[in-house]
Amino acid sequence: MEKYNIVVGQSGGPTTVINASLYGVIKEAGKHSDEIDKVYGMINGIEGFIHDRYMDINAEMTQEEIELLVSTPSSYLGSCRYKLPDSMDDGIYAQIFKKFSDLNIKCFIYIGGNDSMDTVSKLSIYARKTSSPVRIIGVPKTIDNDLVLTDHSPGFGSAAKYVASTVRDIVLDASVYDTQSVTIVELMGRHAGWITAASILARKFQEDNPYLIYLPEVAFDVEAFVNKIAELLQIHKNIVVCVSEGIKDKDGTFICEYSGCAGVDTFGHKMLTGCGKYLENVVKEHLAVKVRSVELNVNQRCKAALASDTDVREAVMAGEHGVKAVIAGETGKMVAFRRKDSSQYEIECELVDCSEVCNREKVVPREWINEEGTDVLQGFVEYARPLIAGETKHVMKDGLPVYVYRKQ
Repeated sequence: MEKYNIVVGQSGGPTTVINASLYGVIKEAGKHSDEIDKVYGMINGIEGFIHDRYMDINAEMTQEEIELLVSTPSSYLGSCRYKLPDSMDDGIYAQIFKKFSDLNIKCFIYIGGNDSMDTVSKLSIYARKTSSPVRIIGVPKTIDNDLVLTDHSPGFGSAAKYVASTVRDIVLDASVYDTQSVTIVELMGRHAGWITAASILARKFQEDNPYLIYLPEVAFDVEAFVNKIAELLQIHKNIVVCVSEGIKDKDGTFICEYSGCAGVDTFGHKMLTGCGKYLENVVKEHLAVKVRSVELNVNQRCKAALASDTDVREAVMAGEHGVKAVIAGETGKMVAFRRKDSSQYEIECELVDCSEVCNREKVVPREWINEEGTDVLQGFVEYARPLIAGETKHVMKDGLPVYVYRKQ
């Protein structure tokens, strides 16, 4: 049998476990050495590959470095936010597929989120149109958990664990003084509030802080928000509120835009930040209490020390399944998780059509949010709790975790 090569890339925002999926790809490919020769890694995703930036992973990484991928955050291969043209007649497609041919690449695996699945879909369409033998598979990755047709996405469990742990810390810190205070925690989430919803897991008992949780799935009213804070301050001295960065009013205007205009990225998405600070100023103006806002920012996607063991294992599994799929001849598909109907949490991998995944978003079900839109309900807790289970072990040196990184 004539051997061929595969190429793997990482795209979009990093997660704590995106490298675990890369590890899964490398290890599974190694089990098929009778047909797979080299595993190439795209440096900075499809954009870097277009500019001839790639590496021979097994030749350039030691086995020790490959093993460290499992516990290393960020994207080892680098990332990009590159949007392929809609027109299949654009010369960039012919350029990409010529590189595939020149490098004897028959399988392409792309680890990423919604926009990355758009890339998988377009390349699959072009391959089919030109009768190319290259098979293309997407491996899911996103802390936002907004990919459709999968129970959840690798990256979300660790982000949820970090949010729940950190908000619990903030709650304890906010309660040390015998004076009234309001703490507003701004969390990631543009249109889907999965990450912010995870803050409910921080509660130590029923009716504990955070007392209010606001998701983008429900229209946000600033006046009602202030009134709710004032009402709670009649009962509790210290109020912690968690808000998604993408909360918006009934007209669809992001609350962060109340204080200025948000820019846009290459995919046309508004770059959101600042709703927590805006609400801090609103509360400060209307209520005579101490108030502060906290933006957790990038730690939500890179805190490897708080990674969920479940998340890590499933990320590896997703990478492995992607390789098995392309070897079996599948193309234009994304690896997805299906939760088994059993008394104990268990998932299995399946494949879904990438064209049905890209450019769609899975939001938190309305029945998991209370009627007022100020809290998350038990249905979400039961869904999310298994995803944050388990702790990971790290190789340590001089009191710090050891990570693998690519020398530029």
